Amino acid sequence: MMTTASNPKLDAIFAALADPTRRAILTMLLEDDMAVTDVAEPFQMSLAAVSKHLGILSNAGLIAQEKRGRVKWCKLEPDGMRAAMTWIQSFGQLDCIDLDALERFVETELSDPPSSCL
Repeated sequence: MMTTASNPKLDAIFAALADPTRRAILTMLLEDDMAVTDVAEPFQMSLAAVSKHLGILSNAGLIAQEKRGRVKWCKLEPDGMRAAMTWIQSFGQLDCIDLDALERFVETELSDPPSSCL
């Protein structure tokens, strides 16, 4: 049985990405930095609710918020998803195994026993 170590940064990233509103916000910020009010515009929720989503994204390290004059701006953090991507890519190592070829090899070996066993 495999045990998993707790990784608070990774947990925060995946928790932030689990919500469709937050994923939509990240997609919007791919284009450019946006004022909080512009981020909130397409959503059918209060500015306070959008601000909570932005706080979760910020705490996860996926976005940064900064005040420019009287306006609060949001921007993607370029390295914000690095921990999640590294974790996900670690499963890519399994792609190298061709299970069909392994099955054919095992079937061939089992169907034709070596002559020393006879």
